[in-house]
Amino acid sequence: MSSMNRIPVILDCDPGHDDAIAMMLACASSELEIIGVTSAAGNQTIEKTTLNARKLMTFLNLQVPIAAGAPGPLFRKLIVAPEVHGSTGLDGPELPEPAVGLESCSAADLIARLVRTSETAVTLVPTSALTNIALFLTAYPELKDNIARISLMGGGVNGGNWTPAAEFNILVDPEAADIVFRSGIPLTMAGLDVTHKAIVTREDTEQFRLLGNRAGVLTAELLDFFVTFHEENFPQFGGSPIHDACAVAVLVKPELFTIRPMHIAIDTDGELTTGTTVGDQRHGFAPPPNTDVLMDIRREEFVRFLIERIGSLA
Repeated sequence: MSSMNRIPVILDCDPGHDDAIAMMLACASSELEIIGVTSAAGNQTIEKTTLNARKLMTFLNLQVPIAAGAPGPLFRKLIVAPEVHGSTGLDGPELPEPAVGLESCSAADLIARLVRTSETAVTLVPTSALTNIALFLTAYPELKDNIARISLMGGGVNGGNWTPAAEFNILVDPEAADIVFRSGIPLTMAGLDVTHKAIVTREDTEQFRLLGNRAGVLTAELLDFFVTFHEENFPQFGGSPIHDACAVAVLVKPELFTIRPMHIAIDTDGELTTGTTVGDQRHGFAPPPNTDVLMDIRREEFVRFLIERIGSLA
């Protein structure tokens, strides 16, 4: 596919096992042109997620600018998830030491630079708290029209995971999410409604290992850790939800998903519901939709798609 037809994307991530798989999927998708990477605090501290992103980029020979994001949410104390992703944020596989240099500017400034200089409107793919995206939109409102879409992993209209009502990425920085969902930019939300169905089983994991290439083996090693966590804590899944890869997959293979336009608002100050993505599903009474919400997935086709794409990498 010629570069003229590829979608320029910036990955904003907090690796994270499923972030790592999402990055590999993006690298393996000729429909996308990764023009930059920014790290976010969330799954672990900004120091750890930045190191993990640089290690993954080195492994993938992804030679694009990377900048470290904000060390914490706009107004709150940082929540991290070592119980899910381990003390490093990416426990399990061994990755090479980073050979990718770090930009001296902030994540928001790097996004602005890349968006300003891109000949084509850029798609942002945040698979983390939305702090960096909110900071960019606040500091550079004149560049909003240069954003084609934000395809994010976060939220869920039918309940949460970190609290009964809120999904982790949105809960980490609900004020940032509020800025993004009010921005008027076209949004795609890969929330828990779909990602809890994007399951990779132990049997699927072996298919990645049998690919024999470095990326396939790495994916299997990531899943070994992630599947064990989910088996111990969420046996009802029957495997690992690969949350973040959905936000990438929908850009190149939307037919895998059931997508419902919906108006999404963020609760920033509820006693029990802070961080909730409130999806207005009232027929005839809801405000105009501001988000394309992923509600279902063809799981087996999704797994085959991941295996095919990751199998094409070195």
